[in-house]
Amino acid sequence: MRSAAWHARIVCGPTTGTGFLVTERHVMTCAHVVARSQADPIRVTFAHRGAESVGARVVAHGGWDGRTTDTGDVAVLELDRKVRLKPAQFAASTDAFGHPPHRLVAYGFPKAHDDGTFAEYRATYDQLIAGDWIQVEAWAAHGQPLVRGFSGAALTLAETGQVVGMVTEAARDPAIRNGRMLPVQVLARYWPPLAELIPTPGFTREEKTRLRESVTALSVQEERDRLECHPERLYRTSVGSNGPDPTYAIRSLWDAVCCLLFEVPQPSALVNFTERLADFAEDVSLRGALRSWSHQSYARPNPSAPVRPAGTTPPWSPILVEISQSGSGEGRFMVEVSVYDGQYRRMVGSRTLPAERVRGYALERIDDAYRLLDQDARELIAFVLPRRWLNTGVARWPRSDDDASPLGAIAPVVVLDLERRRSGVLQRHLTQNWRRLDTRAAARMQRVGCESTGQDPQEEVKLTIELRGDADVVGFGVPPRGAGAVGLFRATLNAAVPVLVWPHSGCQGRDSHEDCRGATFLDRLAEHLSDLPPGELPHHVRLLREKAYTSQETEPHWAYDLALLWEDPRCLPDPVGYRHTPVADPSRP
Repeated sequence: MRSAAWHARIVCGPTTGTGFLVTERHVMTCAHVVARSQADPIRVTFAHRGAESVGARVVAHGGWDGRTTDTGDVAVLELDRKVRLKPAQFAASTDAFGHPPHRLVAYGFPKAHDDGTFAEYRATYDQLIAGDWIQVEAWAAHGQPLVRGFSGAALTLAETGQVVGMVTEAARDPAIRNGRMLPVQVLARYWPPLAELIPTPGFTREEKTRLRESVTALSVQEERDRLECHPERLYRTSVGSNGPDPTYAIRSLWDAVCCLLFEVPQPSALVNFTERLADFAEDVSLRGALRSWSHQSYARPNPSAPVRPAGTTPPWSPILVEISQSGSGEGRFMVEVSVYDGQYRRMVGSRTLPAERVRGYALERIDDAYRLLDQDARELIAFVLPRRWLNTGVARWPRSDDDASPLGAIAPVVVLDLERRRSGVLQRHLTQNWRRLDTRAAARMQRVGCESTGQDPQEEVKLTIELRGDADVVGFGVPPRGAGAVGLFRATLNAAVPVLVWPHSGCQGRDSHEDCRGATFLDRLAEHLSDLPPGELPHHVRLLREKAYTSQETEPHWAYDLALLWEDPRCLPDPVGYRHTPVADPSRP
């Protein structure tokens, strides 16, 4: 026989209602039952425990304003002391509904029933009314109806005794035997700790506790600092264009979390949401906690993943930093930082920013991205830039405010051309060229010296045709500045050349370009890189940069301002579309 000991009779002034124990110290009931709590004390008596009562106070409120038509008729009471009773057990949010309907039992304390009595009902339909409540109707045409005294009673499954909702109101006309129930997922929306007690496929109780604590902390920051994280927009981004519409207005971050927990069947949507939410946390530890949560929820063993033979070099694991002109206003830029593991791309941060904040934001999110890399991964920081920004010295950016070490000396840093990344034809040709390069022990380098720039306009077309399928690495003696140099760079990119190398600074030679800095740069480049496998060039360039930045020579090292454009589409995510992080593991509890 099931125990009814966790059912509670609540008295507040002239009002008598019902509640149910959810923890050893907390009771849930209707807000209208304890509406006079500021004037009258609250006394709670538990079924089958005699006349002994416990004092209580309201510690959480659903926002109910006193009207019967208003939503949020929920209150959580904290008892003056713990009670030695086993709290109610909860069913999943969908368990109240079925065909045939499930019999739902309410245990209430109407007038003349101080010991309590039962009423049997069923859920009419699973659609929320006013985004808040479910209609219930009597199981039979006879028996105890919902009347005054049942407010706050738990509706439980007759088969298991698990709670599926709470009674909030009965029909005013006794001849109409129906009423209202707030389902468990709505109760959790008003009192977040309840979400941890409701079964949710894909997430454990401990995971939900950690998520709630992080979201609560971020909500406090949002209220204080007015962050630009729009809960509904984050929700829709997380579920994708084909995801379900929310059944209620999402006004807070916790509203969005509840919708993702209880209404979206794919656990990956909540992981996507948490990853995007972390981007708005200014506190480093809070941002790390959110990223850690999504990473642990994502990092499930993949038995179908290929096993890499011992002793072989692991593939590159790129951290992509994509910077482009934003359409939201002059001088604003879209910055997206993500991690790619060869199969899935994980977003670390995405923000539209003014120019002066781009570098600091990008470096901060790059640091966050390292937390998502596997320990055995080979990091590669790839900046995807518009063509006119390719000469930006991102490899010389300091790693952080506390570390002035150039980024390119700490990790392999390459740049990619945004326009070429978006071209299906050039991506196909690049893949073909890399397959050809795989058969070679070393790359062939073609020089484009200073004297080659600024000549016949047909030279650009000629160079594209000459390089297509016939060049592995193109070394430039000048940066992509000036009409002539820009044209030759464009020709090389359009020829789908896999690797481009150049110095950030310009040519300083004589008119004849003999013994100029560009020529010296190309000589040293050929000496150090021409015999190396092209797939390993990011690693070797990092070593060159490290040597250049630590050089004790009076003259700058020739590789001090070396720029490397290296693009292998096979280790990069599809620039058009990519799969989101999966967490739907059937083996997971």
